[in-house]
Amino acid sequence: MLRIISSNLNGIRSAIKKGFLPWMQSQHADFICMQELKAQKDDLENDVLNPNGMAGFFHHAEKKGYSGCGIYTPHTPNSVIYGFGNPEFDAEGRYVELQFKNLSVISIYMPSGSSSPERQAAKFRYLDAFLPHLKKLKNSGRQIIISGDVNIAHNEIDLKNWKGNQKNSGFLPEERSWLTNLFDQVGYVDVYRKIEPNASDASYTWWSNRGQAYAKNVGWRIDYQIATPDFAASAKNAAIYKEKRFSDHAPLIIDYDWIL
Repeated sequence: MLRIISSNLNGIRSAIKKGFLPWMQSQHADFICMQELKAQKDDLENDVLNPNGMAGFFHHAEKKGYSGCGIYTPHTPNSVIYGFGNPEFDAEGRYVELQFKNLSVISIYMPSGSSSPERQAAKFRYLDAFLPHLKKLKNSGRQIIISGDVNIAHNEIDLKNWKGNQKNSGFLPEERSWLTNLFDQVGYVDVYRKIEPNASDASYTWWSNRGQAYAKNVGWRIDYQIATPDFAASAKNAAIYKEKRFSDHAPLIIDYDWIL
């Protein structure tokens, strides 16, 4: 069984102070895909860069304290790719891909557009640039598993207050259509939804720090594992870990009946 975890840490150093590393070790995962590191390599000690029995592969943002993503794994990849070939967004540390034989394991951190109209425009540029790359991956014949914070809730079932968020970043019609196209036309699979097609309140992975969103479970499902059909078909179970909070996101855990 291959266990893959996706977790937006909202600062890797902050998450570590809250016990992320011991929890991660207890999961015996094959891949821990992380997003929003908010740290540069020089900010991290060796026991964070390479924790016990694992190697860390990090795509840091050029801007300090911003963005970034990474993968921890006990497995040795054949090759590692940082960035997807777009200078604007590669500078923000949003993509790392580990290649093993015919399988690519990818951690992504897609932009949020909620802070300003300028960032929403950047998010749309990202979607336009990233889709051709995803098509190229799909057409390569490799098995692909993409784990990360997509910053889009796909359907009404994926967030609590969908009626009030139809004009807000993360649930805009154009963003939702992008995901629909990715699944229905390009041919990727939303693995969590494959396993849990009807889960609503239990499916959320992010809660605003405003008000009592977490206490009231006013959440969004914006963290995904997205795979090519054959790899997605091997998924056996999915869980969202909520017993302890490491950030404003909850880790998404999926087990696959797959031999690396």
